[in-house]
Amino acid sequence: MLVLEAKLKGKESQYSLLDEAIKTALFIRNKALRHWIDNKNVGKNDLQKLCAVLAKEFDFADKLNSMARQASADRAWCAIKRFYDNCKTKKPGKKGYPRFKKRGHSVEYKTSGWAISADKKYITFTDGFKAGRFKLVGTRDLSFYSTKQIKRIRVVKRADGYYCQFCVDVERKEQHQHNSKQLGIDVGLEFFYTDSDGKTVENPRLLRKSEKSLKRKQRKASKCKKGSSNRRKAVRKLAKKHLKVSRQRKDFAVKTARTLVQSSDLVVYEDLQVRNMVKNHRLAKSISDASWSLFTDWVDYYAKVFDTWAIAVAPHYTSQDCFVCGTRVKKSLSTRTHRCNCCGTVMHRDLNAAKQILAKGIKNTVGHTEINASGQTNLYLGGETPLDKLTG
Repeated sequence: MLVLEAKLKGKESQYSLLDEAIKTALFIRNKALRHWIDNKNVGKNDLQKLCAVLAKEFDFADKLNSMARQASADRAWCAIKRFYDNCKTKKPGKKGYPRFKKRGHSVEYKTSGWAISADKKYITFTDGFKAGRFKLVGTRDLSFYSTKQIKRIRVVKRADGYYCQFCVDVERKEQHQHNSKQLGIDVGLEFFYTDSDGKTVENPRLLRKSEKSLKRKQRKASKCKKGSSNRRKAVRKLAKKHLKVSRQRKDFAVKTARTLVQSSDLVVYEDLQVRNMVKNHRLAKSISDASWSLFTDWVDYYAKVFDTWAIAVAPHYTSQDCFVCGTRVKKSLSTRTHRCNCCGTVMHRDLNAAKQILAKGIKNTVGHTEINASGQTNLYLGGETPLDKLTG
């Protein structure tokens, strides 16, 4: 499944109607969640039936396309199912109990409620809100795909406008010249990553570079009177700056992951629990800025596209164990050089870790035991986040 994105170009009155559709979708989602909380043994079908009841009870809910209402109920069920799964697997920490949402940013249509022009350059929304016709502005050409291949669309509101995402039923494959090259990579903060051949990629530190501008815009917004037009303008400028940093971070992750996968047949990386790592408040901002999870998601995706291997291994003691002799040399985070007193090996700790990670990955492939090498095909091309992380 590919998700292609284009910006919607229309009038302000049309954008207001899209806002109403987004608010209605959020209303349906919250009502479905309330129905699950107030009643026992509520399943997915019960939430689907609730959509028809809400359409009869509320006129504005009836304006939203029936499949869009069902998609909103599905979002509530995704959150509920995730909570059930976390409880069954006894996930440590919070289980993610579903919560009501105050603000909505998207509405999803399935195969009805919209119509696309023959040249795939315009889209018309035909539900009760009658938002009308919008021009599609973007670099992705939809004319290569038939309308039947578009299984659903999502209208997303961002700081710089409204976007339409098309979920296209097609599998992406690209040619790759296999070279039997194997790489282990150790992600970090000093360097974005160090591979087992000794090559390093600089950490862009995009948030840090934009921090001065963000602080200035934040101060300006906080000084404005609440509810004033000046405050709304200042908040919009601040949001656009945050969005720009997010896009820069994603662009870097995508290009770096593609280059890495194209240059080798096997990529091994650490299966880091970033959610636990950011609990260290001294490093939380730097870790979030590095966006390791986003990078490894795209490594998995491109491994699937180019028909190569991407393997995640346990990160335990990769920085402590000596790659040459296996002796455990304990060191703090501030110690950047690995010195083994047993065999005399001296190298950068990230290089030692990368070699250790590669050795772990090769060991796991022997006998085909516990391999995590499946690429994620549901990623946004031109969006912000993977498809499976936007539902719920």
